[in-house]
Amino acid sequence: MNDDEKMMRKALAQARLAMRHGEVPIGCVIVKDGEILGRGYNRRNTDRSPLAHAEITAIRRACRVIGDWRLEDCTIYITLEPCQMCAGAIIQARIPRVVIGADSDKAGSGGSIINILQNPDFMHQAEITRGVLEPECSAILKQFFRELRTRNRSEQTNHA
Repeated sequence: MNDDEKMMRKALAQARLAMRHGEVPIGCVIVKDGEILGRGYNRRNTDRSPLAHAEITAIRRACRVIGDWRLEDCTIYITLEPCQMCAGAIIQARIPRVVIGADSDKAGSGGSIINILQNPDFMHQAEITRGVLEPECSAILKQFFRELRTRNRSEQTNHA
């Protein structure tokens, strides 16, 4: 197993934490020199905040660990392609490398819909590696939404 796969497995562990909390299972880790500086998972419902994405949490934690807002020598591993807010935060934090598990055709801002991460008009761009452990990253999302649909149907039936 290479380093990207190893770290994406750590991000998947974060996604599983989100799932256990009833959140959309998206996880993230930020790494420098093989050490995890920040971890995060989706907590939008838990925190009742549209800002509580995995990437934002991980960026905050990594910045706290190194004592700076610049994460210039880091790599961020994300189980799902970042949305526009998170892609912007990645660029603002100066993270030079982004490793993505699954693409997002709903909000992907690393090339699926738009590419904020590599926009040449911005002062900073990020290198993107996609598809690392894609089957596992996609499977956890599909499982979550399949179970959610089943629960929602069951609740509708029980209320009828």
